[in-house]
Amino acid sequence: MKTIIFLLLFFTSGHLLGLDSITDKLKIEEPEVKVVNFDQLSPYLCPDSDSETTYIVNFFATWCKPCVDELPYFLELHKNYREEGLHFILISLDFPQHLESRLKPFLTENSVTAEVFLLDDPAANDWIPKVDESWSGAIPATIVCRGGKSSFYEKTFHSTDELIELIQPYLNQ
Repeated sequence: MKTIIFLLLFFTSGHLLGLDSITDKLKIEEPEVKVVNFDQLSPYLCPDSDSETTYIVNFFATWCKPCVDELPYFLELHKNYREEGLHFILISLDFPQHLESRLKPFLTENSVTAEVFLLDDPAANDWIPKVDESWSGAIPATIVCRGGKSSFYEKTFHSTDELIELIQPYLNQ
């Protein structure tokens, strides 16, 4: 009985002392995810009119272990090179019904601040070759581009240094 009274007083005093507002401020903002079809997404795939920005577009899914393994390298790159004109876009190929239960919690857990799209377009055979003619559809897959120059990579990256080496020619244009 004493334990119940103590817990009741503890939680009530926390509310009276204004600790609720502190815990509200500590809540992580839910990530914004734009659910799009390929036609809606295509303008975000390396716009060539902005020659001052280097884009990294990464196709991934939360259920893809290599995608999850390489994500920290992309996040570090995004954090360290954002001021140098690097724009990072994540394109999730997760199932739309897993947006709330898997994708958003995954993005929150990994502190993703990049722009995120969920590609909801079942016509993969139509849009995959539009991304790159050589793409088999396997993920992870990454596009790096700036201006009219772009490169496509159907592979897993294993370090931030590997990504830095990849984007360096784009940043030095």
